[in-house]
Amino acid sequence: MGPETLAHVVSKLPKFDFDPHVLVGLDTSDDAAVYQLTEDLAMIQTVDFFTPVVDDPYLFGQIAAANALSDVYAMGGIPKVALNIVGFPNCLSPDVLSEIMKGGADKVKEAGAILIGGHSIQNDEPFYGLTVSGLVDPKKIQKNYGARPGDCILLTKQIGTGIINTAAKVEFASERAKEESYRVMASLNRKGKEVMDQFTVHACTDITGFGLMGHALEMAEASKVTFHLDSSSIPYIPESLEYAELGMIPAGAYANRKFQEGKVDVSRISTAFQDLLFDPQSSGGLLYSIPMEEKERALEAFEKANLDTTVSCIGEVRELEEKNIILY
Repeated sequence: MGPETLAHVVSKLPKFDFDPHVLVGLDTSDDAAVYQLTEDLAMIQTVDFFTPVVDDPYLFGQIAAANALSDVYAMGGIPKVALNIVGFPNCLSPDVLSEIMKGGADKVKEAGAILIGGHSIQNDEPFYGLTVSGLVDPKKIQKNYGARPGDCILLTKQIGTGIINTAAKVEFASERAKEESYRVMASLNRKGKEVMDQFTVHACTDITGFGLMGHALEMAEASKVTFHLDSSSIPYIPESLEYAELGMIPAGAYANRKFQEGKVDVSRISTAFQDLLFDPQSSGGLLYSIPMEEKERALEAFEKANLDTTVSCIGEVRELEEKNIILY
């Protein structure tokens, strides 16, 4: 669902009575809800599912599960319990569903969590995902606001997977591009979160359906600052820019652009690279705002951690200007 439609729907929801145990709710469009259980323990709750982004059912299950688990890592927590959410047509072999769910289960195992049941319905188009419960110390919750002027903006995965998936649907994507895209999407954000446990995190979110620009915008708006992003430092799958130049843009990118463009300045960069910025990601990376003085040590720690993805400082936080994001 596009950000404009979603914002309209959410605005119509009834308001709930204030509960002091709700540490993170709807107010800042954060990645998950957080409810305090004790003085030293809070529960993270999230849900995410989508229709297939790749043809291979096992890989699809892995990507969908990694995407759902990512919200817990974005909040600074550890996933503990997951439940399947499944929609599946009766015209496909049950073996396909078995592979999807096996992919998801293996990814939950990799996260160190436990998969316990779920819910399924018959549906014309398959979909798969998880509800996930995680735990976090209330004093160490990472929220999508709190970025401070002078901070480094750190991204833990390259972008462009939505464009690669679109090209793959028309059998245009190269094997190399698909391989990198699949690796990026199926990679857990667990290592990235564990690396950042060693550093000061002022704000964090993960990059999914609203694209890098949309999720960065949510963080900048909520923090009441402006992000200056260096386009030459933003990691992306090389072929995705080529495919964007050929017009292989997912529909979600246009919806993202329409909703976000009034609050961002992308006039200095090419149209194709703009498409990359608005490109919806499936199971994208974590976006951190950290003190600039910790930047080099953080990048060194990421290099030692040997992630399967590209990590980069893509810009810095400034005092609030006319636009919330400025690209150069």
